[in-house]
Order: sequence, then structure tokens, then C-alpha cells
Amino acid sequence: MGPEHEWVLSAASLAEIGVKNSIGKLDMPAAEAQRAVRDLEVSVLPFEAQHAFRMFSLPQHHRDPFDRMILATALVEKLPIVTSDRIFHRYPGIKVIW
Repeated sequence: MGPEHEWVLSAASLAEIGVKNSIGKLDMPAAEAQRAVRDLEVSVLPFEAQHAFRMFSLPQHHRDPFDRMILATALVEKLPIVTSDRIFHRYPGIKVIW
């Protein structure tokens, strides 16, 4: 990764990976997720109260709480989101990459 870019991952994304792993929808144990974060030099952005409060005003395009947490975090932090989920484009102020 060049010095002009920083990869950031929401702690909400890690929580979603953990839930999906525990219910068998994804095979990524904690050690593997930790290794990926370390090896890819990704910064993990904590989910904080300001992000939770931003969720109060999000339109109801998504019902998935993890997606809503990710959206709120991106809006507060003014970060783009990398996703193939087309619904993310419906949220004003969100820049979607991919």
C-alpha cells in the first residue's frame, strides 16, 4: 500500500465476520481474521457512540444492523465504502467504490 492511502476496516465488519463464522455462513476463525488485518496492514476503526447516534437518522434502505453500522461509521468519518452491495448507493453522502 502506498503512503497516500490507508485501508480502514470498521470494527462492525469484524463483528459481522465473527457472527457469520459462528453460524457457519463463513469460514474465517478469529486467528485468520487477525492475521489478515495484520498482514494487510489494515487499521481497525472502532465503532463509537457518535457512529451509533448517526444510525438514528439513516434511511431504512437496509435492515442489516451491521450494514447500518458500517454506513453510519463511513458517514461520520467521511470515508468511502468498498462494497458490491448496490443498496449502499441509495444513501446520500456515501461514496461507494466498486
